[in-house]
Amino acid sequence: MNFLQYAIWGAYLTSMGAFLAQHGLRDNIGIFYSIQGIVSLFMPALVGIVADRWIPGQKLLSICHALAGAFMIGAGIYGLNAGEAVQFGPLFSLYTMAVAFYMPTIALSNSVAYNALEKAGLDTVRDFPPIRVFGTVGFICSMWTVDLLGYQNTAMQFVISGGLGIVLMAYALTLPECPINKTATGKSFVEAMGLQAFSLFKQKKMAIFFIFSMLLGVSLQITNGFANPFLQSFGNLKEFADTFGVKHANILISISQISETLCILLIPFMLRTFGIKNVMLMAMLAWVLRFGLFGLGNPGSGVWMFVLSCIIYGLAFDFFNISGSLYVNQETDVNIRSSAQGLFMMMTNGFGATIGTLGAQAVIDRFVPNIDFKMIPEEQIHDTAMQVWNGWSTAWYIFAAYALVVAVCFAFAFKYKHTPNTAEK
Repeated sequence: MNFLQYAIWGAYLTSMGAFLAQHGLRDNIGIFYSIQGIVSLFMPALVGIVADRWIPGQKLLSICHALAGAFMIGAGIYGLNAGEAVQFGPLFSLYTMAVAFYMPTIALSNSVAYNALEKAGLDTVRDFPPIRVFGTVGFICSMWTVDLLGYQNTAMQFVISGGLGIVLMAYALTLPECPINKTATGKSFVEAMGLQAFSLFKQKKMAIFFIFSMLLGVSLQITNGFANPFLQSFGNLKEFADTFGVKHANILISISQISETLCILLIPFMLRTFGIKNVMLMAMLAWVLRFGLFGLGNPGSGVWMFVLSCIIYGLAFDFFNISGSLYVNQETDVNIRSSAQGLFMMMTNGFGATIGTLGAQAVIDRFVPNIDFKMIPEEQIHDTAMQVWNGWSTAWYIFAAYALVVAVCFAFAFKYKHTPNTAEK
């Protein structure tokens, strides 16, 4: 399940920005990535409530993937047929419907996995991370497939994503039955609808946790949307045009996901040794380095900085996303866990990612010239490309500064007493 869940995402998440830039839609990269956040404001919570109250989680997972896969295949077919004449409206509409049903499945698949582990008498903190590794492996396999088949800049990436979704639609029906709670008689509307998860904001510790989840979520989709176009922009400089990072940007970026597979396995040890606060603080500081090294590096002599940035990404992503999900699972009652996971998703990939991608687009529009190099005289290409590079560097430094401010504020605001070498309580 985890392999397919994230293979679907990996087929387009890191390469869609390059496709859009190549088809005259660079100014729309932010809105394409932010729509994932916009739908995450309400869809994961709503789907979580349905899974808690009416439809078993594994069946709802199948339904969501069926719809998401169909719309994503539609987006791919439209893009392939339109060619260079692809228009924002039709592509964005189909893509929006696909992600509207895909994004809730991230939290829902976590709930389905936790349910299966608990039914088997296993420890979610100890046993889930090694299983979640297969999700990252699936993500990497899709990235490499799209890159090596030459689909980074074509709509075929959407067809591959949708096809994988249809496969998971069928497989989800074979997963262990998830419990539902139909006892709404005599309860308030909030209780009957499973909206108790929002009452977690009444707890100061959880409120601060969710607020900083949102603030850190701002960073989540920035490199997914803009790293590939950034790397390919070096192709306008002769000294970098034939480098591996330019020709195979997706494979270079996939080092980030390879790092994830190792960092996921560290999570049980890190949580028990350092506690949720320090683990999340490590993630925040890792985002500072992630962005800063992108600003300093290049695909030539400075490619080691890109590689190091990708290695650090494993800490930045996993120590926040996976640890945060496990923390929410442990801090909430069994009857609202799907709803609580949806709420966590709403704060991170909803509010956070929406603000982040739209904000990143504004920063990039301000500092990175959007130039059609086919229209630039050859003698001016080098100087113009250097202006673009300098603009990108400035943007990455701004993102790094933001992550640093969030880390410092979190260190002082979030209070959590942890006893080393014991499970989180």
